[in-house]
Amino acid sequence: MDALKLMTEGQLKAEPPVFKIGDTVKVHVKIREGERERIQVFEGTVIARKGSGVSETFTVRRLSYGVGIERVFPVHSPNVAKVELVRSGKVRRSKLYYLRDRVGKAAKLKEQL
Repeated sequence: MDALKLMTEGQLKAEPPVFKIGDTVKVHVKIREGERERIQVFEGTVIARKGSGVSETFTVRRLSYGVGIERVFPVHSPNVAKVELVRSGKVRRSKLYYLRDRVGKAAKLKEQL
């Protein structure tokens, strides 16, 4: 058990990004295309956080051309360059799956001041 703990501690990020459910974030993801590597930005609302330690993930949802797109990112992945907080949302739930059924202004969250 101690060997597993030591192995996972090396993979944890020193300062994991600080954000909560309902926040709008910009996730900077490293994309490899052949020999080249570039950074792609995915902006959306955090609707879920799951797991703990190395296996912790968060789900980001956005609307693109009227179609809802969700991506799941590992918090401690080396492919996630950084997570930038755009605005903070006011929520009372730990999972915002109900936003999947909403469109337009109904899918917006109030901003936390």
